[in-house]
Parts: sequence; C-alpha cells; structure tokens
Amino acid sequence: MKKILFVLSFLLATTTFLLAQPATQTDTAWKKEYRGSATRINDLVHTKLKVKFDYDKSYLYGEAWITLQPHFYTTDSLTLDAKGMDIHKVALVDGKKMKELPFQYDKTFLRIHLDKMYKGGENYTVYIDYTAKPNEADVHGSAAINDAKGLYFINPKGETKNKPTQIWTQGETEATSVWCPTIDKPNQKTTEEIYMTVPAKYVTLSNGKLMSQQKNADGTRTDYWKMDLPHAPYLFFMGVGDYAIIKDKWKNKDVDYYVEKEYAPVARKIFGLTPEMIDYFSKITGVDYPWVKYAQITGRDYVSGAMENTTATLHSDVAQQDARELVDGNIWESTIAHELFHQWFGDYVTTESWSNITLNESFANYSETLWAEYKYGKDAGAEQNYDDMQGYLRSHSGNKDLVRFYYRDKEDVFDAVSYNKGGRILNMLRHQVGDAAFFAALHEYLTANKFKSAEAQQLRLAFEKITGRDLNWFFNQWYYGSGNPDVDINYVYDDANGTVQVIIDQKQKSGNIFQMPIDIDIYNGAQKVRHHVWANDAIDTFTFHYTKRPDLVNVDGDKIMLWTKDDHKTLDNYIFQYKNAGNYVDRREAIEFAANHLDDEKAVDLLKTALNDPYHGLRQLALSKVDLNKDAIKTGFESTILTIAKNDKYAPVRASAIALLGQYKNKEFAGLFTKAVKDSSYTVSGNALTALSDIEPDAALSLAKQLSNEPSKGKLESAILVAFVKSGDESMTDKVLNSFANMPLSQGKFQFLGTLSSFLSNVKNTDKVKRGVEEIVNFRDAIPAQIQSQTSPFINGMVIKKILMSKEKDLKAEPNDTGLENLVNYIKSVLPDADKKSF
Repeated sequence: MKKILFVLSFLLATTTFLLAQPATQTDTAWKKEYRGSATRINDLVHTKLKVKFDYDKSYLYGEAWITLQPHFYTTDSLTLDAKGMDIHKVALVDGKKMKELPFQYDKTFLRIHLDKMYKGGENYTVYIDYTAKPNEADVHGSAAINDAKGLYFINPKGETKNKPTQIWTQGETEATSVWCPTIDKPNQKTTEEIYMTVPAKYVTLSNGKLMSQQKNADGTRTDYWKMDLPHAPYLFFMGVGDYAIIKDKWKNKDVDYYVEKEYAPVARKIFGLTPEMIDYFSKITGVDYPWVKYAQITGRDYVSGAMENTTATLHSDVAQQDARELVDGNIWESTIAHELFHQWFGDYVTTESWSNITLNESFANYSETLWAEYKYGKDAGAEQNYDDMQGYLRSHSGNKDLVRFYYRDKEDVFDAVSYNKGGRILNMLRHQVGDAAFFAALHEYLTANKFKSAEAQQLRLAFEKITGRDLNWFFNQWYYGSGNPDVDINYVYDDANGTVQVIIDQKQKSGNIFQMPIDIDIYNGAQKVRHHVWANDAIDTFTFHYTKRPDLVNVDGDKIMLWTKDDHKTLDNYIFQYKNAGNYVDRREAIEFAANHLDDEKAVDLLKTALNDPYHGLRQLALSKVDLNKDAIKTGFESTILTIAKNDKYAPVRASAIALLGQYKNKEFAGLFTKAVKDSSYTVSGNALTALSDIEPDAALSLAKQLSNEPSKGKLESAILVAFVKSGDESMTDKVLNSFANMPLSQGKFQFLGTLSSFLSNVKNTDKVKRGVEEIVNFRDAIPAQIQSQTSPFINGMVIKKILMSKEKDLKAEPNDTGLENLVNYIKSVLPDADKKSF
C-alpha cells in the first residue's frame, strides 16, 4: 500500500508552523498488550462469493460458500469476522443439501456452532446469506487509510456532476470483512471465486482470471472471476465502473490498465512501463511474476494512495495525468513500482501479523529505489533512497521498533518506520552482504515461504542460509530495535607524524550504541583508498597514515548509513568531494554546504558549477539554493540561469530557472516568458505566466483569459487564478471559483487559499462571496478527518476568518445592508465558536 500521506503530506508541512500540536495521547495501556500473530483455530481453504449491488441503498447482497479446516486441534465452532452486516442464514453445505446451523452475531463477529467435531485438516463448507451495509458499519480509519468501510459506492445515484459512478473495495487492514464474512487476518490464505452481478454498461475487475460473462434479462451482467492460487483476505478486490481497458502483455500474461475513458489515450504513458517492471522484478528475485494476470485500476475518492490487491492493484485517481502533466514526469511511476513489487512481497509471501508489516512495506518502498536505479541510473536511485531516508528522519519516529509488537491500533504501523526506515535498512543490508547475496537471499525467502505468511526471523534465516553469516546482530539492532545513530564526525590531522584520526561519536539520546560497519575513503588527488572499519563504541577513533595530507577523508564513502550526522569538513573538502567523490549524496552534501556559506567566493563558484550538474535533480536543487538577494550572485548567475531556462531538457529544471528569472523583474525577459507560457509543461507555463504578471500584468491577464478556456492543471491553473485575482476584476469571480472548485485535493489548492481569501475579501457581490466561502468549506471538510485537526485551524482562523473580518468592516460602514448582514451571519455559521469573534 502506498499511503495517502503521499498525496496529503503537503498539508501538514505547510501548516505545521501555524498550528498547535494535537493533544498528547494519555492512554498507555496498549504498551502492555503484546500484538502477536492471530491464533489459527480454523484455516480458510476456499471462498466462493455471489454478490450484487444496490446502488440506491449502497448495499451488497451476498452469498458466501466458505471452505475451512481446523488448523490442528479438533473443534466444533467457527468464528468469522463480519462487520455491520445483516445475516439471514447460516448453513452447512453437504453436497447439494444444506443444514442450517445455529449462530450468534454481534455486528462484529459471526460465531457459528458446527454440526460436529471436526479434526485438524478435515474440510467443511459453510454457506452464509447476508447483506453488507458499509455506510452503516461502525468502523474507523487512520491517517494512512482514512476509512475502513471496505466497500465504497462512489456517486452511486449519479447525482454529482462530472463524477463517475464506481464501486471499489479496500481490504487492508481488516476491512474485507465489512462486505464478505471471512477470517480477516493476514496469516490466513484462501483461493477464491467471485460472481459479480452489475449493470451491463459497466466493466468489472477482480482477483485472478475472468472466466465468463453472462448477460441477464434485467439489464445486468454476471462476471465470474476465479483465483486459483491462495492469498490473504485483505487482498480480495472488486472494482466496477465505466472504464476504458487498455491491453498490454508480459510474456503470455495479460497486463491491463483500467482508466476513466478520457485518459485512455495516455494510459500507456502512465502505466506502460509495467511490463518492463515485471520483467525486472522477476529477474532480480529469480521468481517469475507468479500470478495469472496483472491489472491496474483507478478509483475516485480512494481512501489511500494505492493498494496491491492480488493481480488487481487499485490506484487513487491522482494517477490519472494528462499528456501535459506527464511532460514534467510521471508522478505515479514510483507508486506503480511499489504496488507491483508487493505482488511478490506482501501477496506471494505475506506478513504473518501487522507487527511484521515491514516485510510487506519495506520491500515495496525499496523497490522504488531499485527501479529508479535500474531505469534511470545510480543518481536517480540514490536520490530516491535519500528522499525516503529524509522522510523517515523528519517523522521523528526514533522510539518505534521496525518490528512492532506493541501499538495502540494496527493502523498505526503504516508509517515512515515500516516503509521508509525499513527500505533504508534493506539498502544497508544489501551493501553489507553484496548484490549477489542480497538478491539470492530474496529468492530464498520468496521460494521458502511462497503462498504462506512469514515474519522477520524468516527473512533473517534466508539471508543467513545464503551468506553463511550470523546476522542476529543486524536484525536485533535494526528490526527489533528503534532509532538510528546520531553521530559527530571529527578529523584530527597530525602532519608531523603523518596521521589523521577520524573520530566518530555516537550521541543519540536513547543511549543505545549501534554496531556500524563503515567504509572510509581517503583521497589524494584522483587516488582513493578505502578502509573498512567497525564502529562499536560510543566514541570510536580510527587512525590512518599518510605521506601527504589527504584532500578528503570521506566517511561512509557510498553514503549507505541510516543516520544523522554533523560532519566537520571544510569548504575545501566539500569542493573536492563534489568534483571527485562523485555519488549523488556526496554532491548534494557539497551543494548544501556551499549554499550555507555563500559569503565565501569559493562556495558561490561551487553553487554555480552545480547549476550544470549532469543530474537534473541536483541542477534543480542548486537552483533552489540561489540567493538573488546577494548582488554578486544575481549578476554573476543571470546568464547561466537564462541558458537553463531556455535549453535544459528537463521541464521541472526549466520551470525552476524561469521562476528565478521572474525575481529579476526584468522586462527584457518578457519575450522569453511569453514564449514559455506556451510550453507543453504546465509547470513551465505556469511559472512563466507568474513571472510575466510581475512585469507585464496586462499581457499576463490577457494570456490568462485565453488559457482559462483550455484545460489547465497544477502550476498553470494556479497562475491563471492568481492573475485573475491580482487584476482585481470582480467579473472574473465565477471563473476563479469554478477553477478552485474543480482543483483536486492538492498542494496547489491549499496554497491558493490565502490568495483566494484576499480576493473574496474585496469582492462586493455577497452571493459570490458566499459561494466562495462554501467552496473553501467544502475543501476544508474534504480533507481526511485524521488530519483535519492540523489543517482546519489554519483554514478557519487564517482564511475564512479573514473574509469574515473584511465583511464585518463593510457592514459597519453600511449597517442597513441586509445582504451583507446575511453573509456575515453565514460565515460565522461555518466557523467554530473560537473563530467567530473578531481579532
């Protein structure tokens, strides 16, 4: 699963400085509750379902035939998870006969009394007739998965304009049991059949292979999907809607892309690397893609980022990008890789318990690095690895074990520790054992545990079998421990004796001391000597001899370590490092150090050099560090930035350069900006329009009006809106509000709130202002409930309240204006009491 925070993290980042932290949780009882694997009394064997949907009520009418067997001990009872259903009948299937069975049901568990004692391994089949009512079920989501209804009816009555009618399911963690009685635990596996009866105009998707389609007399069609290989219940999937299906292949297996029809022309540009990914992942694991087919589908209003349902991955509709968005790069490519790798790590071999979820998510996370490295080169892979490491470090999760047997709620383990930190630990393990052993161990783990569940110890045993090494020290430290090293690195040169001491001081507050195998590279000119050392103590000192003082001592030469550090190098060291050490992180560190020392001419030269770095990601980083408030930089960098804006092959780099040129407010650039507004990239176009509006506002407004009649997204959409707002032309209000209403839940929409509130504060038409406030409230309330506590105070107190204060001021000037009075009362009605009063 790719978490929803991928899409919404900007909300937290943008508002953190304004908002109070959520109240500290005082409940600590969970710290004493061990969360082990679910006890297996009965095991699922096969699940057969027949379902049809009531679009008016958002109900599912279902019949289930569930074959099970006692795991080992004899039993005469069965408990199934079944949340919020109506249970009409429970029976034992005996050939063609059915024998009704007594049961108790409390809206969460269905407890069935069997007809006799069944022995371990003895199959029996129960039949259940039921109605699932997902919208009425008492279930709750989390920050990672913002709902847990299991089954979702999207615009089921077609009442919302420009929104398709869809049905999709989301099972992880234990929400399949909202629409299908089952044993909803990750250590259960079952084969599966689903007969889905749907309106004939729609297509369906489920696990496994589509075996048949039967048209019915009532205008419906029944699709029969069959899954011959066992998988966990949380991976069950149903999707229904009006989709285009784009056909692809990997070897002799179908690879399909289900997208809304307007995206059919670009579906291959979004998902088309999937067969190559399947081929790559099959080769590095030594396990050919194990399932009968692979399909990907998008879902409106999806409750997370994406989900790896076996053979049928569900993606948020954010995956659907138009051709101009894709010019900037496919923002969903890493997610496509992430979910695909789950088909091996998560579906083929599944975590035994949610405590071990990192066995699923760390591998999926690390697949993003593997794919980037394979497809786009070492710099791209290292950038992905670095970004994910920073995501973990920024999460302030140092007190959480990777394998976590104590947690408040099972949803809590879907975090930056299980994902990002776990992926970085795999990267260190890969470096520790070497590529050949690393991938051989993955093969061993997958083949030894195929179609089963596993825990971290089994991963350790696979690595030990391949390498012949005892790796308990590594797993105890990184899998069953918490935190990471925080080191202070100092260098003491003694030219008289020809020695350099490298002092590594572990200063993490936890007091835990990490064992760290570290590579230290010593450079004299182009010559590099690598030394392998182990840091085992709170303070370790390593001494190396030299005949000439080294140009650079580079600790952690390949930049593998998961740590925070204060590395006491000089600017000269970093300049040498940028030019000679060479990997992505080495160069990045040098750029960032130089950016913090721009009063030194040598640092300015390094930053200017980095503007032409061979890797586009570092060129963009260098552009972000350019400080045009310094006259020497503003003058000395202008021609270089101009060349990048005109010629860089990567649209995001050109866009950043244009944004910088806009700060010059030089009318000589008007021609460049006007031309760039027509760029195929929304980001380039948007930044150019913004830059133009600062020097030629009338020309920019004219272009904005033209562009508003064409599709626009992202930076361009925001730039058009800003141009309208800056014009102060109240006649543009409807266009502004229509565009805002149609913007997705995105960074651009959130960042536009301040500008929109300023605009509405000056609009005189009270009906239009009211509509604007309504759109802001709709956006506020659409943000997932789990993070509204951090976003709503900003929207209420800084956005809506600003409009309220402006209109209260207008009302004081015109106290008899009933329209204004009604508007003020309306705005107050949508605010919490604390925000209703003026400052």
